[in-house]
Amino acid sequence: TKAQSRAPKGESIEKRPEEINNRETFGHWEMDCVESAKGCTTTLLVLTERLSRREITRRMEAKKAENVVAELDALEKRYGELFPLIFKSITVDNGSEFANCEGMERSSLREGEKRTKLYYCHPYSAYERGSNENQNRLVRRKIPKGENFDDRTEDDIQRVEDWINDYPREMFGWKTSGELFQKELARLA
Repeated sequence: TKAQSRAPKGESIEKRPEEINNRETFGHWEMDCVESAKGCTTTLLVLTERLSRREITRRMEAKKAENVVAELDALEKRYGELFPLIFKSITVDNGSEFANCEGMERSSLREGEKRTKLYYCHPYSAYERGSNENQNRLVRRKIPKGENFDDRTEDDIQRVEDWINDYPREMFGWKTSGELFQKELARLA
């Protein structure tokens, strides 16, 4: 069997608190990459908030650790002081793009502080990020597997994200993830 290395400073999902596992609190995310066509380096970084199922989808030029850190830096800049309240934790797999645990956890705005807490799934256990995997299927409804992301603009990707967040869900009494996310944000203000 192929050995998969864990990020050296990453915390195992086994240490993730029950309130996160049970989706009792807002601000806990799952993160993954959706890959483009073979031979294409462009990828999508997708984050799914576990309580509201709010989706964030970002186009990256390469599926590399430095690109993931740069996208989290951009999100932190966008949300500012609210970032640590909105992104309390992020659960990822053991892919090399998530190997820089320290870079993903450290704040780019507040020197010496952490912006979030990372948890790593067990190798080959995508079900431990089940919300994220389900949302990736929704992404694939709009951008089929094998499609080259190089041809997709930021606006194209934003339309996919908006469609997912504006999709009424039976599990939420036909409310949308976007509505639930905004309600949670209002509680933080």
